Amino acid sequence: MLIKSRESWEEGEASVTPEKIYLNRRRFMKSGLMGGLAAGLAMSLPAFASDDRVLKPLNFRHTDFDPGETMTPYNAVTGYNNYYEFGTHKDDPAKNAWQLRPAPWSVKVDGMVEKKGTFGVEDLVDYAALEERIYRHRCVEAWSMVIPWVGVPLASILKKLGPESGAKYVAFETLADRKQMPGIRWPVLDWPYREGLRMDEAMNDLAFVAVGLYGKELPNQNGAPLRLVVPWKYGFKSIKSIVRIHFTDTKPKTSWNMSAPNEYGFYSNVNPEVDHPRWSQKRERRIGEFGRRKTLMFNGYGDKVASLYTGMDLRANF
Repeated sequence: MLIKSRESWEEGEASVTPEKIYLNRRRFMKSGLMGGLAAGLAMSLPAFASDDRVLKPLNFRHTDFDPGETMTPYNAVTGYNNYYEFGTHKDDPAKNAWQLRPAPWSVKVDGMVEKKGTFGVEDLVDYAALEERIYRHRCVEAWSMVIPWVGVPLASILKKLGPESGAKYVAFETLADRKQMPGIRWPVLDWPYREGLRMDEAMNDLAFVAVGLYGKELPNQNGAPLRLVVPWKYGFKSIKSIVRIHFTDTKPKTSWNMSAPNEYGFYSNVNPEVDHPRWSQKRERRIGEFGRRKTLMFNGYGDKVASLYTGMDLRANF
């Protein structure tokens, strides 16, 4: 008899939130699996959710950014993730991120840009123009999810700020506060967490800034109050809890590349042909599924992003 062990993100039936909490059911209906998989796909409260923050519902428009695949259960998205500022185990962020205070929040904008200064989230994100995008999310550790993000295109924010013509890259930094983030006490990485994109990557229509998921505000452990989502790259490029945006003409330093340059390149495009030095990237485990599936080049978004890398050696520029 096959005995299935419960995953770290799974919870019992008593903790499952009724499906009516999430109003957008059309994706589930479209899959044709609503009846048999309702219990597995319905949202459930994260096991270690904070008692003092209520996630508000967001108004957004639906878009065609949808791979037509089963979405990952809410409790997996919020309970199984990487956010080393709150700990290195997959459930540490859900346990510890209650300490983060995502409001009020400010973002410093500097470098080669017209509108320098310190901005609130509402100054950067047009909450009247929020949209939902369902993206595949691929972790360098060979697991993946399908997540319904709510936010705005990164390009809409960058255009509002006005990059100078000579700016070739945009860099981001995460909050680094020992009082709110217990993981900062340990030198796992050179804090603060840093990431960056080439300007044409940042302006690509797929690049997204999320302020919510599953129709509500971002939970702390998922990068509240705003995070980057770059679906054709490995997950560590999608930097969380952004407090700085810097425009520059030189390639910015990025945290994992600084830590282990032979393992984590600047581009970090999902590429099944370039293995991590310690494991293959050819296959992935979709959270909530048995077995593994083939990893798609650019995570399946090649039709929208492959032209960004025309003529580049993607083994050398990994």
